[in-house]
Amino acid sequence: MGRLMGDPIYLDYNATTPVAQEVIEAVIPALRDLWGNPSSGHVFGRRALEAVERARSQVAALLGCETDELVFTSGGTESDNAAIVGVAESLADRGRHIVTSAIEHPAVDQACVYLERRGWSVTRVPVDSNGRVDPAEVEAALNAETILVSVMHANNETGVIQPIREIADRVRPRGVVLHTDAAQSVGKIAVRTNDLGVDLLSLVGHKFYAPKGVGALYIRRGTPFARTMHGADHESGRRSGTESTPLLVGLGAACALAERERTERGEHLRAMRDRLEAALRQRFPDLLVHAARAARLPNTLSAAIPGVDARQLLSRLDGVATAAGAACHTGEQEPSRVLRAMGVSDEVALCTLRLTVGRGTTPAEIDSAAAQIAEAAASD
Repeated sequence: MGRLMGDPIYLDYNATTPVAQEVIEAVIPALRDLWGNPSSGHVFGRRALEAVERARSQVAALLGCETDELVFTSGGTESDNAAIVGVAESLADRGRHIVTSAIEHPAVDQACVYLERRGWSVTRVPVDSNGRVDPAEVEAALNAETILVSVMHANNETGVIQPIREIADRVRPRGVVLHTDAAQSVGKIAVRTNDLGVDLLSLVGHKFYAPKGVGALYIRRGTPFARTMHGADHESGRRSGTESTPLLVGLGAACALAERERTERGEHLRAMRDRLEAALRQRFPDLLVHAARAARLPNTLSAAIPGVDARQLLSRLDGVATAAGAACHTGEQEPSRVLRAMGVSDEVALCTLRLTVGRGTTPAEIDSAAAQIAEAAASD
């Protein structure tokens, strides 16, 4: 997976993934040969455009959508911002109320904050002790001004999978647009836009073995949307900026790989995650696994070792690369707001590790990581 001799065991796959070898092999020729501008009419542009559209077909195949429903972006943050701000601005004359959840990634939450400062109102629906949003509470939060609901598909810290289909069945008949941030779920579990019933869906390549700097936004045909990047009419007039052909080739290759490996990958991730949980329970009988009874991503283990400060443990854990709480917030001293929203005490939240496995994780790495975590905890 790209580990160098002496590197620690990598258990932080929800933060980012290494680029898969199959993806690298697709990107290198594109870097070398497909340097034309996809908007140019000559042969160099046509070659690049063909590659871009091939990648679009690969992403569409993974999501089960139409190619003209996809807009390529620079990543998850842009996709989330474009979805939320784009719909809000398009429907501002109809209403200025948005419903979201208390556990969204900052790319969603801060886009909502941006709109709040400009006159929109936002309702943040709570979650239960398992980190799950209640579809009935989402429906109850709707009012005559509600134009958009945005609830993530799977949480980046706990891995909890949200009932997006049930939410869709409650909000879309009311004429409310539904967006889901699927950054963590695409490439780990089956994600099909029609099965979820969403109007917009965000994905990002570097969470499933594509390069950083590339993502996509699914926009169901007919969904109101105002572009948030202005310039020329790229991406069917929905997102300006010359497409990065090599990055898009990489995204397409990663989607094709995820589709080929879908069953095998899911089984492997679950086996590695469960092996790690069992090994830690053996060493820490009082291990507290968050959302243990909820539907979770197969690769994600959010667990607290009571009495052991997670940040101090990580400072002693040279042989394992993992995270305490969300990777996006490693500089913060506050406990995870996701765990707080679930009712987890600050004391327990500060003892929580987020351990996430990947397609390259081996049983030997799991066993070694569990032993190293136990050794580091013993010296607390």
